[in-house]
Amino acid sequence: MSGRRTSNNRIRGPQSALTDFLASNNISAAQISADYDRRRREAQQQAEQDAAANGTIVEQDEGEEDDRQETVLQKKKRKRAEEKALAKIKEGKGSKKQKKGKTGDPDGDGSDADFGMYTKSKPLPGQREDCEICEKKFTVTPYSKTGPDGGLLCTKCSKEQESQKKKDAAVKKQAGPRAKRRQNQSNILDGIVHDGAASLQDLCIKTVADNVHDIEEFGDLPPKLLKRLSQIFSKRRVLTARTLDLFFRADMDTIEITDCGKLEVEDYIKMFSFAPKIRTLDLRNAGQFKDEVLVYIMERNVPITHLKLYAANLISNDMWIQFFSTCGHRLESLQLSWLDYSMDDEAFMHLVRGCPNLKRLKMKKCWRLGDVALGAVQDLKQLEHLSLQFKESTSAQTLVDVITAIGPNLRTLSLEDFHSADNSVLEAIHTHCSQLQKFRFTENDYCTDAGYTNLFTHWSNPPLAFVDFTSNRSVDYDNPDGTEDAVGLGTNGFEALMAHSGCRLETMMIPSCRHIDREGLANAFDGKKEYPFLKTADISFVKKADTPVVAGIFKSCSKLAKLTAFGCFSVSDVMVPKGVALIGVPNAQDSIVQEGGYDFDTIAAGLGAM
Repeated sequence: MSGRRTSNNRIRGPQSALTDFLASNNISAAQISADYDRRRREAQQQAEQDAAANGTIVEQDEGEEDDRQETVLQKKKRKRAEEKALAKIKEGKGSKKQKKGKTGDPDGDGSDADFGMYTKSKPLPGQREDCEICEKKFTVTPYSKTGPDGGLLCTKCSKEQESQKKKDAAVKKQAGPRAKRRQNQSNILDGIVHDGAASLQDLCIKTVADNVHDIEEFGDLPPKLLKRLSQIFSKRRVLTARTLDLFFRADMDTIEITDCGKLEVEDYIKMFSFAPKIRTLDLRNAGQFKDEVLVYIMERNVPITHLKLYAANLISNDMWIQFFSTCGHRLESLQLSWLDYSMDDEAFMHLVRGCPNLKRLKMKKCWRLGDVALGAVQDLKQLEHLSLQFKESTSAQTLVDVITAIGPNLRTLSLEDFHSADNSVLEAIHTHCSQLQKFRFTENDYCTDAGYTNLFTHWSNPPLAFVDFTSNRSVDYDNPDGTEDAVGLGTNGFEALMAHSGCRLETMMIPSCRHIDREGLANAFDGKKEYPFLKTADISFVKKADTPVVAGIFKSCSKLAKLTAFGCFSVSDVMVPKGVALIGVPNAQDSIVQEGGYDFDTIAAGLGAM
């Protein structure tokens, strides 16, 4: 009771707003007076120190006038001592002011420190504060950012500010010569050669790719540009579940994604929920394209007619059988690569029975397919495009039977790694194929140069636009120069090829065909014969190719855009014409930009007679 009585007997008078403010900030009149006296004392002491220093300098100046015999070295030492003394005095003043400013003590001038004493302190974590930019209330945290004027920012404005800082830093950072050179070399390897400035479309595509995380939608871009953006995103490894939504529209019927490495099963299912009318599906590196996705396609009856999957090796064999039985009748094109062990001969037989309308079939790197599956191909009577690459061994006779059955309708034929194929296969192609536009036959060491010569001699097929005879040569390490009868594409076969298809040839791939001699190359590319449609050529590891041969290719092929010549060690100091990408020759000269076309006579004079 005595405590309550004592508390109730206290008398409190009225208090002003200033008194409340000083009390809330722990400021007392005695403390203000003590600080003021201390500042006056420090200012007086500083003035005395400055006066003493100035007096010393004056005395030194007077001594200089009296001492006329002072040497040059002594004069320099004296000046250095004076400069050090002045610098020390100035440094002492600056550090003292800075130290006082950091500790919060009032400065000698009094104005700034006194003002800072009465300014509002920063809010503590957990308090509510107005954002400096958007002026919305938010809760202060230890990680709250400071705005341009010193105020605090909310989470959204902080992220926008950091993003803008990164953009500004990226704009200021200019690509050095080394980075530009690496980019140019990368473009050359891709066969891209720019003369002058890039097109407006290329610049827009690059800008979109550089700001992928700030884009909300692509709008009504044409399929060609969407495919190009997909390729760029895949190359930069930024194609994720979020960026995938940018490519979807409800009315689209085509999806082409170059790299699906970061997509999951749910993302594939989302494709068909957003775009249920898909007819063409092209997915590469689709490692998570599993049974659940095919089940969703069958349940929703997605009208896919063109299916292309690369590395979808987690789909079970039974699911392939069910899919071909349910949706195979709609398929017109089926291209499957790198399925590993997920499809065997039994599943392929269901493919043949369930997909009677197939016009294009591509089966590559399917390890469990062999001679049984190869023989079943001849039952697909409507095939126009066939591309096969089996790991299991197959017989030449089975391949001859397939070509005999479906060869008359084929427009493209690609046979890779058929090591047992011999001249009988080439003879069957010569006899039964009369509409081919593209022919690939690689990695074979049985067919001879005579077989290739007979193939292209008096062949009723129109001139080919695409040929690929990569690595058709003898691989006997005991006889590296090969037998007397050249195995693989040799000089006679190459001359027959150019005589038959040179007038319409657009792509020529003959790497590692080492039995083609220099005379055959020089006769084909002598600068007089013209191949007006040839745009891409690969003569890598054709060891007889030299500088005059490459120069002849440049002159004979007026539309050439890309020439690959790895391992051609006799090629050196090549003068590359305008708009041509020469790949694999490290000592080739830079591209020569000329007005009015090619000046081949000048190049030939520098290279010598062919």
